[in-house]
Amino acid sequence: MNFKRLIITTIFIASQLAMVIPVSAEEVVKQDPVSAIEQRAAVTSNNAGANAADTQAQANNSVDPTQEDGLNKGESSDKDTSVTEENGKTEGTDKEGTVDDNQAEQPAGTEESQDGNAADGSDNGSTEPVTSPDNSVNATSTGGQLVLMMNSNKMYQNGKEYKAGYPMEVKEGVSYVSIRAIVERAGLQLSFDNKTKETIITRGTDELRFKLDTTNYRVNGVVTQMKGKSYSAKNNFMVPLTAITKALGIPYSVDNVGKRVILNLSTKPVASFSIGNKEVVAGETEVQYVTSSSSPSGLPIVNEEWTGRQDMFMEPGTYTVTYRVQDSNGQWSDPFSMTIKVAKPHTPPVANFSTDKDTYKMGELITYTDLSTDEVSIEERVWDNKALAFFTPGPKTISLKVVNPFGLSSTVEKTIMITNETLYERDDFNKLFVPVGEKFTFDGSSVPSWERVNYSISSDPVTLIRSNSPETVYSEGRVYKETASGSMRFMVHHVNSTGKNMKMYVIATNKNETTTRLTQTSLGFGGPSQYATAAGKVSVERYYKSLQSGDKYKDIWIAPGESKIILTELNAITMKQGDVISLFADMYSDQSLEFDVIMIDPNKDPFTAQPTLVNLETDVHNRGTYEDSTRYFQYNDLVGTTRTRLLIGDNSSDPYLIGHDPLKNNEYKLNAGNFGVLYKIKLNRVAPNTLITFNPRGGRYSGSIMVNGDIVQLSSLSGPNDNNVLFRTGDREQTVEFVFTAAPGSNLSVNLLLQPLPEVKQ
Repeated sequence: MNFKRLIITTIFIASQLAMVIPVSAEEVVKQDPVSAIEQRAAVTSNNAGANAADTQAQANNSVDPTQEDGLNKGESSDKDTSVTEENGKTEGTDKEGTVDDNQAEQPAGTEESQDGNAADGSDNGSTEPVTSPDNSVNATSTGGQLVLMMNSNKMYQNGKEYKAGYPMEVKEGVSYVSIRAIVERAGLQLSFDNKTKETIITRGTDELRFKLDTTNYRVNGVVTQMKGKSYSAKNNFMVPLTAITKALGIPYSVDNVGKRVILNLSTKPVASFSIGNKEVVAGETEVQYVTSSSSPSGLPIVNEEWTGRQDMFMEPGTYTVTYRVQDSNGQWSDPFSMTIKVAKPHTPPVANFSTDKDTYKMGELITYTDLSTDEVSIEERVWDNKALAFFTPGPKTISLKVVNPFGLSSTVEKTIMITNETLYERDDFNKLFVPVGEKFTFDGSSVPSWERVNYSISSDPVTLIRSNSPETVYSEGRVYKETASGSMRFMVHHVNSTGKNMKMYVIATNKNETTTRLTQTSLGFGGPSQYATAAGKVSVERYYKSLQSGDKYKDIWIAPGESKIILTELNAITMKQGDVISLFADMYSDQSLEFDVIMIDPNKDPFTAQPTLVNLETDVHNRGTYEDSTRYFQYNDLVGTTRTRLLIGDNSSDPYLIGHDPLKNNEYKLNAGNFGVLYKIKLNRVAPNTLITFNPRGGRYSGSIMVNGDIVQLSSLSGPNDNNVLFRTGDREQTVEFVFTAAPGSNLSVNLLLQPLPEVKQ
């Protein structure tokens, strides 16, 4: 009897143990997932009451999705089981939600393991599969789902349990996961950039770069801040979960009752396309289809299918074109559709013009009126034989060709008659009618005999720092160095002939014991250009514009012992072989500063390179520091009643500045041509009906000059026989003011010529 009772008692105890001890979550023995489900069901049936209570307790402890800090009330962060956004709010709900691309965090990151293994392929927390546990009813995933268990290192995919190297956890309201765990389970590619110390996740054409202990990462090169900082936990690189889901557009849902996050990992390929043409015109445009396709699993794309595609649409209208692709597993992408608007064929412009008369005397002004039209606009006008006047008799045919933005053109011709009667000789006609800014030729050999305007000269104490030698730079180094204070003007003009890309910098260093204020008041930059005259002309024009507008004004504060890059337009571009740059700038410093002008490899740090640079030798051009570089010319007597000239940069009426070169032991320097000098010329009494022109004496000249506050662009002048119209006075005496600085790349000296206008004839 006692023996039978003992057997019954043993069986009873064993049955009780079977009901209360679940299958271990750490079980590694292979087990059929269905059997596990059945076992769990059996346990549930035997403990229905207990499980019902547990379920209610679990529901009571679930996280409120609206809770700001992602924690249950009265619960410490190390027990938190919610998945939280970077802003501290709960991520998702029990419904499936798609990640908002506009909120995607796009920082610059790296997987830099404590021992160097996490990024190079070794696995401190590999996600080897183990048997589905007895609670797989709540945890297993199917199809393209990956289930992450909150506050756990367990993950489930396709009925199998995997383990991350470190649990998903919440720190300061941000949910973190191990990069390696997500990458392995989501079919992404993982690599490490030893140079930048960044961990790289790739999926198709998408690239995410993370760096350890930072709050930003990069997605396809775009940098964005994260609310949480990446970190390492037991050699596992941890990043905010949504940094990955949002950047890669991975939909997810949150099950707070089941304490899990469900990622939907679609394995479908993705297809898209764009149109490479700016406009598609019926019967004219061969459509450029630019396709893009990828597989989230990295599978090759083996097939594509189009619907509605035409290489050329023959009729105007709206067309829908659809594109999809197939991967090597046979899966088709969702169709991608685009609506293409096909415009009607363009028509050529209509060229047309008129003249104010059909018959003219020789030397009589011809007025042309352009009457051309186009449905959009006319991009180019090409005149042939369009003269302001003709000086030989007979029929004259003028033509005009007009071109629209689509390359379509038309041409029109008109013939006028020139009689034997003369109204003006050519020279008188040019003086009266050639427009301001345009040139005419004349006999310039007589100009040296014209009477000089004996203007008075004064100057402002502006220090000119001219960095113009070696003009052609053959190796990196220091092209100039100077210490200056007060008002100063920089002129920088150089050619890169090093055979490789280079950059120029101007570095200002404060060696005083107090902060220095450096004020930039005006600046003009030209280049890079392959032509010195072009870069010089543009720099002067932009310098004048900054004098007019003041838009280049800025203050720069330099602390004691600090160096700063100034005149940043110089280093904003990379100079290729043969490129020319040119710069003018006016500045003021309340204390002395040391200025370094250097040319170095663009990949070098200028502050690191600066102390090691050699001083480059000069060439035939000029560099130096010159005082009193703003000159005033003033003349109070009446001019214009006879032929007179005002000389600039001749070293006689206008003496050259004398200075020194600090890189050559303060060697004596003469500023030939006075390049970098700013001239302010005021003629207080200019007679009525006076013509004022610009006449180069030293050779070719290309630049501009300000006349009464307006910028006059000069034509390309070839020498002393060219005359560029600057100004004509009216029927009253008036004051005329000029602002002028010589354009680098051009030649000095130059003359301003003043002479009476011919009598106007009817």
